[in-house]
Amino acid sequence: MTAELTAPLFQPITLRGMTIPNRTAMAPMGRGFCINNAPQADAAAYYAARAKGGVGLVICEAAGIDHPLSADNPGMPVMHGEKVLAGWKAVVDAVHAEGGLVVPQLFHQGMLHGGGNPKVPMDSLRPSGTIGVPGPTSYSPEFIERASAPTKPMTEEDIADAIAGFGRSVKNAVGVGFDGIEIHGAHGYLVDGFLWGASNQRTDRWGGDITQRASFAREVIKAARAEMPEDMPLIFRFSQHKSSNYAARTTESPQELEAMLAPIIDAGVDMLHTSIRRFWQAAYEGSPLNLAGWAKKVTGLPVMAVGSVGLGTSADDTFMKVGAEATDDNIARLMERFNDGEFDMIAIGRSLISDPDYVNKLRTGEKPVPFAREALATLV
Repeated sequence: MTAELTAPLFQPITLRGMTIPNRTAMAPMGRGFCINNAPQADAAAYYAARAKGGVGLVICEAAGIDHPLSADNPGMPVMHGEKVLAGWKAVVDAVHAEGGLVVPQLFHQGMLHGGGNPKVPMDSLRPSGTIGVPGPTSYSPEFIERASAPTKPMTEEDIADAIAGFGRSVKNAVGVGFDGIEIHGAHGYLVDGFLWGASNQRTDRWGGDITQRASFAREVIKAARAEMPEDMPLIFRFSQHKSSNYAARTTESPQELEAMLAPIIDAGVDMLHTSIRRFWQAAYEGSPLNLAGWAKKVTGLPVMAVGSVGLGTSADDTFMKVGAEATDDNIARLMERFNDGEFDMIAIGRSLISDPDYVNKLRTGEKPVPFAREALATLV
C-alpha cells in the first residue's frame, strides 16, 4: 500500500451543511460496553481516538430509540434519558475536540429484540408477527427457536408509537450536538422488517409490493427530518442480509432496489449507506457492481460502501467465529472501485477496532495493526 494509491480518498465531500474532510467513515459497530444503556467515559475516548486517527466521519454504534422494546441489553446504548444523553454529549464533545464529525445511528431492534439477551422475553415488534426465514446467523439456535414462534402483528398504534419514538430520539441527538443522523434500516431490525417481504406479509398500507413495504421507512425519515435543522444531513443504512439470515435478500434486481429507495429518498435522505459483507461483493447477477454501486446508479444519490476493508473475513465470520482472522491487502481493489465512481465513501469497521490510526496509515502508507478477535474484549 502506498500513499499515492489512497490519495483520492482524502478529498472532501459535502452533505447539506456538513463537509466531511475525507471519504472515510467509522462503521457503526455494537460494542456492548454501556452501563444501563448509557455511554461511559471509555466510549468518549474510544470514538475520539478514531477521529484523531483521521476518520472523516464517526458513525456511532446503533442506539435504541425512545421506545421500551428498542434495545434488549443494558450494554447497548439508547438515545433517551438524562444520564444517557449526558453520556452522548461527552462523546460528541470528545470527537469535536479532535476536530472530528460524529453522527449517531438510531434503530429499533424490532423482530430481533431478545437476540442479545436470552433473559428478555420475545416481546418484540414485528410487522406480521414473524421473523421471516431464518438462515446462517451468529444468533444462538436457542434464540432462533424462541424467535420463530409467531407473535401478534403490529397494530396501527404500535406503528405510530415507533415512528414517534424515532422522532423523539432524533430531537435528542440534535440537542446534544451530533452533526447529522443515520437511520438504521438494515439487518432485519424494525425498519428493515418492513422492507423484507419474508417478514412483512401485511395486506394494509404498510405491506404489499416493495414500494409499499417502504412506507414505514418513509414515515420514519419524515419524522426524523421534522426534528432536524434544514442544513443537517440524514443518512439511511440498508442491506440485503439480515442478522437472523446472512443469505437473505430484500431485492432481487436493480428495478426492485429503485422502487424501494425512491419513497425513502423523497422523504429527505442525503446519503445511502449500504451494508455489505464484503465491499467487492456483486449485488445482482450480470454485473460486478456492489449494492452501493447499484444504489448510486438507480438513485443518483451519494453512497457509502462497507465490508471487510483490510480483512480477509467478513464480519459475520468474526462473530460466528468461523476460521482464523486474516488480513487482506485489498486496498488496491478498494481504490479501483472508488476511482471508478462505484461509491463515494467507504466505512471501515473491524480494522479500526484494533488500530484507531488506521485511516492516517491509509494516508501515509504505513502498515496498520492487524485486527484480532481479542480486540473485541476491550473498548480502547
